[in-house]
Amino acid sequence: MNNTIAGFSKLSKEEKIHWIANHYFSTPTEAIDLLKKYWNSDATLQQLHDEFIENTITNFYIPLGVAPNFLINGKYSTIPMAIEESSVVAAAAKSAKFWATRGGFKTTIINTEKIGQVHFLYTGDKDKLTVFFNQTKTTFFSETDALTKNMRQRGGGILNIELKDKTELIPNYYQLHATFETKDSMGANFINSCLEQFAKTLKEQAQTFDAFTSDEKEIEVIMSILSNYVPNCLVRAEVSCPIEDLAEKHIPDPEVFAQRFVQAVRIAEVEPYRAVTHNKGIMNGIDAVVLATGNDFRAVEAGIHAFASKNGQYSSLSHAEIENGQFKFWLEIPLALGTVGGLTSLHPLVKLCLEMLEKPSAQELMQLVAVAGLAQNFAALRSLTTTGIQEGHMKMHLNNILNQFMVNEEERLAIKKHFKNHTISHSAVVSYIEELRK
Repeated sequence: MNNTIAGFSKLSKEEKIHWIANHYFSTPTEAIDLLKKYWNSDATLQQLHDEFIENTITNFYIPLGVAPNFLINGKYSTIPMAIEESSVVAAAAKSAKFWATRGGFKTTIINTEKIGQVHFLYTGDKDKLTVFFNQTKTTFFSETDALTKNMRQRGGGILNIELKDKTELIPNYYQLHATFETKDSMGANFINSCLEQFAKTLKEQAQTFDAFTSDEKEIEVIMSILSNYVPNCLVRAEVSCPIEDLAEKHIPDPEVFAQRFVQAVRIAEVEPYRAVTHNKGIMNGIDAVVLATGNDFRAVEAGIHAFASKNGQYSSLSHAEIENGQFKFWLEIPLALGTVGGLTSLHPLVKLCLEMLEKPSAQELMQLVAVAGLAQNFAALRSLTTTGIQEGHMKMHLNNILNQFMVNEEERLAIKKHFKNHTISHSAVVSYIEELRK
C-alpha cells in the first residue's frame, strides 16, 4: 500500500483521520472511534485546540494534578503539574509538606536577561567592522523603536548589543549578540522581530559605510534567532534547617542522612552518568509546571541542560552542604518564562492554572518552577539514600499494571491487600494476577 499523500494539509480533519485509519490500521473503524473519543464535546473548545498546531486529528491528554502546601518565602501555594509519570506529583507534595514545617523554601531572582543573536559572515578587515559597528549601534536601537515601544512602556526592551568575533571557530563568522528584558512575556516573537530588523539594518548600513570595500559591504546574514540558553536569566531556590530537624519516620538518624544526602549530590556533581538521571528528576518537577502554565518546556529543557554543562562537563544542577550544624540544599537554574501571550491567554486550563497560582508575574513563576524542581530532587534523593527509589515508585506504578491487565474491583482489592506486605515488581504483580484468575 502506498503510504504517501499529496496535499494532506488541505484535507478536512475527518478526511485526514480516515486516510490514516485506512492506511495504517487493520480495523480502521476502531482507530477512528478511538481518535474521536478524545475530541472535546464543546465544538468551540475543540476548534481552539485544533488551531494550536497543524494537521490536528485529536487531543492527547496528560493528567493535570496539584501539589499543595508549598511554603515559599512565607506564602503558601498549590502548584499545578501536568505530567504522566507515576509518583512525581506525590513526591512534590511530600517534599512540600516536609519543608513547610522546617521553614519552607526560599527563592531569589538573580537576573532576567534574555539573549538573541544575528549570525553573519564578513570577509573584510576586523578593525573596520568594529568601527562600523560602533558607529551603527545607535541605529540598531532607533530602527527597532516601533517594535520596542510597548515593551519599553512595560519596563523592558533591548538592553545591549555587542559585536562578537567568532572567526576562531568558523572563518569570517561574527555575531550581533543582543540582550533583552521582556518582563512578563517569554518574549520569543518580540526578540526575533528585533533581531530580524537588526539584520536588515546591518546589511543596509554596510552598503553606505565608506570605509568598506565593495566586497566588505556584502555582509551575509546566515540567520537571526533568539537563544534558549539564558545563563543570565537565573533563579535560586533553597531549603535549610538544623540537621536534627531532618528527623522523621524514615530518617531516624538525621546526621547520617544529611551526610549521605550531601555525598549523593556530590556524586552527581562529578559523575555525568549520575548527573543526567539526577537532573532528569529535577526536570520532572520543572517540566510539569512549565507545561501546566503554557510555557515551552523544550526550550526550558535545552537551556537548563546547557547550563548544567557550563563548566565543560555535565554536572548536577543542585548542590548541598553541611555547615555549622545546618543542612542546606539549593539550585540555581536559568528559566525564560512568560505569564502573558502565547497559550497563557488562549488555553483554558493554562489560564486556570495561572489563576490557581494567583496570577503570578514571570519572575514569580520562575520562583515557583524552581521550587518544584528542588522539591522533586529532594524527594528523589531522600528515597535513594533511605528506603530506595523503587518502594514508593512501584506503589504508584501498581495502578498502571492493574489497568494494563484490566483487573476488576474484587481483584484490585485483593492485589492491593497482598502487596501491602510483599515487594511490588511487575513480574510479581503479573504472577499474582494469574494466581487469582486460575
